[in-house]
Amino acid sequence: MTPDEYCQDKAAKSGSSFYYSFRFLPQLQRQAIIALYAFCREVDDTVDEISDAGIARAKLEWWREEIQRTFKNEATHPVGKALQTALLHFDLHKEYFLEIIDGMEMDLDQFTYPDFTQLALYCHRAASVVGLLSVEIFGYQDRKTLNYAEQLGMALQLTNIIRDVREDAERGRVYLPQEDLQRFNVDQQDLLNLKSSPELIELLKFQTERAKNYYQQAMVLLPKGDRYTQRTGLIMAAIYEATLDEIAHDNFQVMHHRVSLTPLRKLWLAWRTARREKRLFRRHQSR
Repeated sequence: MTPDEYCQDKAAKSGSSFYYSFRFLPQLQRQAIIALYAFCREVDDTVDEISDAGIARAKLEWWREEIQRTFKNEATHPVGKALQTALLHFDLHKEYFLEIIDGMEMDLDQFTYPDFTQLALYCHRAASVVGLLSVEIFGYQDRKTLNYAEQLGMALQLTNIIRDVREDAERGRVYLPQEDLQRFNVDQQDLLNLKSSPELIELLKFQTERAKNYYQQAMVLLPKGDRYTQRTGLIMAAIYEATLDEIAHDNFQVMHHRVSLTPLRKLWLAWRTARREKRLFRRHQSR
C-alpha cells in the first residue's frame, strides 16, 4: 500500500463528512487534503483510542518528531510520506501541525473548561488550525480568507461538541464551559451519568446559537473572489449546519442517540453546494 493509498483508506473508513467534500477537488489538492486529514485522524485516534495517558502522550511526542522528519524529507510513517508530497506543492507551516498535536494533548490534560475563552483555544488548535492549513491547499488571493477559515473552524468544532456530548461524557470529558453549565443550572455529574434534562436542552440551544454565529461570521468574512477556491470548506459548512439543524429538530436529544446525516444526504449537500459555487463563480467571472 502506497502512502497515498494508506491516507485514502484512513479517510474512507472514518465515514467523516470531510471525505464527501474532498471529492470535488483536483488531484493535487485532493492528495494534499487527504494527507492532512489522515494526519488529524492519526493524532486524534491516539488520544481517543489509547486508554493509557502515558502511552498516548508518548505517541503524540513521536508524532511531533515525525513532523520534524517530514519537513526534512525524512518521514517514516505513510502519513508523513504523503505529507512530504503535499509540501512540494503547498505552503504548509510546520508550526500548525505541531499546534494540532498540542490541541490533542489538551484532551489528556484537561477534561473540563471553566469558560469559553479557554474552550476557544482548544477549538482553535483542534479545528481552526486545520482550516488555516486547508486554505493554503485550496488557494486564496485575499488574506481575509484566513479569518474566514479561523471562524469556520470554530463553528465546525462547536458543532462537534454539541453532537458528541454523550460520546465525550462517556470518556469523562465535558467541553461545554463550566460558566455555561452554571448559567443554565446543568449539573456536570448528570452529564457524566449521561442524563438529559430540560436545562441541558436550553444550554444546547444557546451553544447552537453560538455555533450559528460563527458560521455567519465566516460567510461574511469570505471574500467573493475566493469563494470558488474555498468551495470544499463551504461544503463542510453545509453538511455540518444541516447536522446542527437536525439536532435542533430532534429537540437536542443528544444524550439518547447520535444525530448524523445519511451518506446519500451528505453527498447531495456536497453536490448541491459545489454546483452552486460553480454557478456563482461563472457569474463573477462574466462581470
